[in-house]
Formats: sequence, C-alpha cells, structure tokens
Amino acid sequence: MNTLIDQLQSSIGQAHVLTQGNLEAFEKDWRGRIRGRALCVVRPGSTAEVAAVVKACALAGVSIVPQGGNTGLVVGSIPDDSGQQVLLSTQRMNQVRHIDPANLTVTVEAGCVLQQLQQSCAEQGLLYPLSLGSEGSCTVGGNLSTNAGGTQVLRYGNARELCLGLEVVTAQGDIWNGLTGLRKDNTGYDLRDMYIGSEGTLGIITAATLKLYPQPAAQLTAWATVASVEAAVQLLGLAQRELGAGLTGFEMMGQFALSLVDKHFPDMQVPLWRDNAYCVLLENTDNESQEHARGRFEHVLEQAIAHNIISDAVVAESVAQARKLWHIRESITLAQVQEGLNIKHDISLPISSIADFVAQTEKTLAKAIPGVRLVNFGHLGDGNLHFNVQAPEGVDPAVFLQTHEDAINTLVYDSVKAFEGSISAEHGVGSLKANTLPHYKDPVALALMRRIKQALDPQNLMNPGRVLERS
Repeated sequence: MNTLIDQLQSSIGQAHVLTQGNLEAFEKDWRGRIRGRALCVVRPGSTAEVAAVVKACALAGVSIVPQGGNTGLVVGSIPDDSGQQVLLSTQRMNQVRHIDPANLTVTVEAGCVLQQLQQSCAEQGLLYPLSLGSEGSCTVGGNLSTNAGGTQVLRYGNARELCLGLEVVTAQGDIWNGLTGLRKDNTGYDLRDMYIGSEGTLGIITAATLKLYPQPAAQLTAWATVASVEAAVQLLGLAQRELGAGLTGFEMMGQFALSLVDKHFPDMQVPLWRDNAYCVLLENTDNESQEHARGRFEHVLEQAIAHNIISDAVVAESVAQARKLWHIRESITLAQVQEGLNIKHDISLPISSIADFVAQTEKTLAKAIPGVRLVNFGHLGDGNLHFNVQAPEGVDPAVFLQTHEDAINTLVYDSVKAFEGSISAEHGVGSLKANTLPHYKDPVALALMRRIKQALDPQNLMNPGRVLERS
C-alpha cells in the first residue's frame, strides 16, 4: 500500500494525500452513526488528477469511495472500517467554469458547494433552482450522484431533470466528456442518466452542465394550518389548479416535528403549530408583478378557508420573513439531531395514497411500540415524506435504535410497498439500505443493475457495497 500512496502523492501532490492527523470529517457520516477508516484521503484538483488516482487504484486493486460535502444520510460516502479504501474528496474541484445566459446553462465542477453555485447564477440574474437544507455544504457532484430532490421538485424536478451533460471518470480511469448544453441529442444511450443517481458506483462525476432559469419577478411564501393530511392534499390540489406551474414549493410538517424545532430552537418562534395537526408551507413564483402574484396567492388561501380546508394562514411580508419560515422547515432535521438518534425513512408515495398510508402506518407503529413519536414532514407536493420514528419520551435513543430499527424499517417499508411507493425518494440507497433493497425492488430491475455494474466496473472498485449488496 505504501507504493500506491507514493504513486498518489506523485500524481496529485503530497499535501493532497492525507494519511495522518484527524480525518474524522471525511471518515464519519453526517448523522454521527458510523466512523470508517480510510487508507488515505486524496483531494485531486482537476479531472486529470481524478483520472490518475483512479488508474493507480485500479492497477493496485484498491477500491475508491467518492465524497462531496459528506452530508448524505444513508452512509454512502464514507469508507468502511478496513483501512484499505481510498477516499476521494472532490472539495478542491469547486469552480463554476462557465455560465451561458443565452443558452440558460452553467458548467460547474463536482466539488462546488450548491449555495455557491446558486449565488454565482443569481449574480447574473439567473436561477439554479435545486434547493436543500444542506445547500451550504453539499456539493453538485453529491447532488447528482444521489439524484437529490429538495424543496422545489414540484416545479423544477430532481437533480436529474436539471442536468444536461456530465464529465465522468470511469472505473478504468478514462475521461468521458459529455458536457453538452443541448436539450435534444438522440445519438444513442443516455449515459448521463446512468451515472446520475448511481452514488459513485459506476464512475466519478467531475463536472456537469446544468439548466438555469430566469429569476422570477415575484416570489411569495405562506404558512397555513390544516387539521389532517387529507386537508393538506386538498390544499395542494386547489393550489395546483389556481397557480399552475407557479406553485414551486409545498411542504407539510407534523405537529411533533414542529414541536422539536420549538423546543430546541425557541428563538425561531414557530407560528400557528400548537393547535393544529399539520402546518403547510407554500411558495408561489410569478413572472408578473408582486402585486399581481400576491392577489392570486391570497385568493387561493381565501378559497381554502371558505371551504374549511385550512383554519388559518399567514403570508410573508418580506423576503426576510419568507426566509424565516423556510428556515423553520429546514431546521426540523437539526432539531431531530438535538432530540437524539432516530430511525429515518425517506419515502415516496402516490399523493392520492399519502393520507391512508400515514393513518395506517401510524396506527400500526403505535400498537407495536406504545409511546413512539413520529416526526412526519416533507415535500408533499411531489409525494416525498420524511417519516421518521423517534423513541418514546424517556427512552434512550441509542438503545431504541439498536433494539427496534430493523423491525420498524420492515413495518414501514412493507407499508410503503403495499401503497406502491419507494423506500428511497431523494436520499439514495448508500450502504444503509443496500441489503434492504432486494426485498422491495423488482428482481428484473436489480438483475439489470448488477449487469451494468459488472460491465462498467468489473473489479468492483467504485464505492463497493453501496446501492447493490456486496457480492
């Protein structure tokens, strides 16, 4: 292994091959559940250097774990505990290479932080709409490798829908330059879609060409209260009919989820949550005037109140107020961390089935584990719930996790399958769900995935044990 490390140091510089010191930031997952141990951490500064690293590792038969911002929730970007894997961080590859306003595209390196990309585009009056709670630290490469979703999928789609072209280093160390800004290109298989969502198991994304949009002329945010999931779904339907594509965000938050924010971050002053089962956060954008947009938006809320769909609502009076409301929503995940370890479920369901799923699954969980607390929130507009299970009051979270995680996962995922949903909506599979996936994924689809993996990475050196079980 010393020979490999010497080769890596020669290729990308000794300062960028880390073997000593505190490597916890690279080796520990974001949730703090698992700590791996890398042979070394390499930080290439260019696509050519990534290719050199991959070629050296392929020759030595050493596997590679790609990592962006290390904000994933399914243990997909940290090494195992063998001390034999090379962790490849893209953090030095962080440049916005080119913005093309006429073509409404941007070409950006994989290690660019999402918020940095958003700001660079905004400075030119353009919008890159992918928005996540972790956007201050997650990276474009990680977003694409997990096909990230976020809060504006309802209008703009997942990361996959926002990507036109990729630059990828293959498992053999070859460089595929597919950085096209074309909307139409029917010249064979869509290699781009194969790498997006593959979680670094087929190759390493080093850059991407992404879609941009003009900045909207008006943006409005409202916080409304509903008595049930059924009412939230009714409100969604009303908003979609009245606002059309202008409805860019629709988030549902359960009372207990908001109580955690109120408990751990009292300065946020969560509105209207104590006497309502759920709160909904709506966002509307419009290319006309702010006054016109506000009139349409308030009309929707007035209709919802008149039809007893919502009981109360507030519309943000400024951009600062809107950001405060969104910050409350995005702080649910951080509040869960303060409350203690929990069992996370990132699931998607047909919107028409969500109310029945929640009612049935909550009832089954309460019967199985009396006192269990459910942190139910998520992107209702695109059918994605974060249906998380917190230990009963007074029960040690770590003990609860160790004792009940497998049984609770089975209960929830069986229910998801019964309602024709997916056990991973936007977080990916990683290693956390790799052994679970065969129980819920079509066997023919899994067989095809294994063939693709074998064809593109016959040595199984690209992030092994992620997405697909270790063979």
